Amino acid sequence: MSWGTELWDQFDNLEKHTQWGIDILEKYIKFVKERTEIELSYAKQLRNLSKKYQPKKNSKEEEEYKYTACKAFLSTLNEMNDYAGQHEVISENMTSQITVDLMRYVQELKQERKSNFHDGRKAQQHIETCWKQLESSKRRFERDCKEADRAQQYFEKMDADINVTKADVEKARQQAQLRHQMAEDSKADYSSILQRFNQEQWEYYHTHIPNIFQKIQEMEERRIVRIGESMKTYAEVDRQVIPIIGKCLDGIVKAAESIDQKNDSQLVVEAYKSGFEPPGDIEFEDYTQPMKRTVSENSLSSSKEGKPELKFGGKSRGKLWPFIKKNKSPKQQKEPLSHRFNEFMTSKPKIHCFRSLKRGGATPEDFSNLPPEQRRKKLQQKVDDLNKEIQKEMDQRDAITKMKDVYLKNPQMGDPASLDHKLAEATQNIEKLRLETQKFEAWLAEVEGRLPARSEQARRQSGMYEAQTHQTVTNCAQDRESSPDGSYTEEQSQESELKVLATDFDDEFDDEEPLPAIGTCKALYTFEGQNEGTISVVEGEMLSVIEEDKGDGWTRIRRSEDEEGYVPTSYVEVYLDKNAKGAKTYI
Repeated sequence: MSWGTELWDQFDNLEKHTQWGIDILEKYIKFVKERTEIELSYAKQLRNLSKKYQPKKNSKEEEEYKYTACKAFLSTLNEMNDYAGQHEVISENMTSQITVDLMRYVQELKQERKSNFHDGRKAQQHIETCWKQLESSKRRFERDCKEADRAQQYFEKMDADINVTKADVEKARQQAQLRHQMAEDSKADYSSILQRFNQEQWEYYHTHIPNIFQKIQEMEERRIVRIGESMKTYAEVDRQVIPIIGKCLDGIVKAAESIDQKNDSQLVVEAYKSGFEPPGDIEFEDYTQPMKRTVSENSLSSSKEGKPELKFGGKSRGKLWPFIKKNKSPKQQKEPLSHRFNEFMTSKPKIHCFRSLKRGGATPEDFSNLPPEQRRKKLQQKVDDLNKEIQKEMDQRDAITKMKDVYLKNPQMGDPASLDHKLAEATQNIEKLRLETQKFEAWLAEVEGRLPARSEQARRQSGMYEAQTHQTVTNCAQDRESSPDGSYTEEQSQESELKVLATDFDDEFDDEEPLPAIGTCKALYTFEGQNEGTISVVEGEMLSVIEEDKGDGWTRIRRSEDEEGYVPTSYVEVYLDKNAKGAKTYI
């Protein structure tokens, strides 16, 4: 099967078909290019998604990733990042192995097609020229033959006419012979051109055109093979990344299988365990002791001697705990005051007045505001960090010492005395860190020594408080009996509950005078005070300044007598009172 023999007369259709083949190839190139753009866009979106859910550094989210479920999620994000990288690889390989290669091939194909069809048109023009020559020689031969016939007829007519002179007859005869000679020459020329044309035509249809069409056929077949190979490459590029994508998915599955719910539950215990023991049993407080009853020997109760029973009147039934608030709902019961007093005593170190707050809401150095167990963990972590810093400084000191030894042995490399300052500084830093470590280790030893006895101390405090409030409760019972209707009122019980709490809590604040205002300020921007010790302000709000910026970027302000805190200095415009105490004078 050859286009040269089968399609010898389909030059125009072959030209259209080959152009269509190039258009198909360019369409496939466009398809692959758009696929690479989709892969890049998908990879970018996956990376942005992974980055969006990554924990922020030095934030609360980063602390949450100690749980196995969060670690698995973090591993999933990392695997998705690698997954996105494989789609970028797909895009790069398709661009380099398919798009760029095919675009270069299309240019070569267009040039080859142009050359082949140019040769075909040239052959067509040559055969058309030969045909025109043949037609011209044929018409000339025909014309000469007709002229020779007319000249012969004219000669015969002149020869038959007796009135014509012999000279005219001879002239007509010579003219007839001339025309016959011209006809013979045209015949010979026509015959020669015809033979040459037939030869050219045979070569055109059996040699030139088959060769040209064969080249075009081979060109078209190479195009078809090339597009098939590109499709295989298209699939292979995807197949090459499948193992790596499979590893990414296996990593996600492995991360999911590493989730340990028991471990996470233990981490919750370690994170929030206070170290206190639950409060002990509340001792029974017998309110019948002050009551002296005279019982007759003949009364019914004497028959049950040895089996006394506690009986309460109908109005006092259900009031075995007179210091508990009356239940407003039969399904809810509140704890005794002694229990809440225990909670108050244990949480008391967490209460800070505004005067004792550090800028930025920082916690005390010894973490005394935390429960014992949490404090122990923080102190242990601090000791470990300090030990790491000490080791780092020691390594640095050893390195400086070695460098000094090298300088001593090879003075041309440097001056050994130039390292004395750095060596002394490193030694001084080590001593400071060791002193700091000893301080925190002392606090840690104190906490670890007090942890077992902490709950007993809380119990003793609870027992002392109950003994102190016994008289108050007794007075409440007496007041109940002396009331007109003999009932026990909720307000009396509530007042007796909160008396000691209010007294103890107010002592934190009553011993300090409020700081005087040294000026005013206007909020330039809205600030959300979320940290301990800060205060929220609204843009345009006017407030009082009670402590100006100490160089750390924070200004202490007051909105009312009970609401004060710190705001960034750059968020407010301060107007200091020059006559106020503590205000600076600017020159």
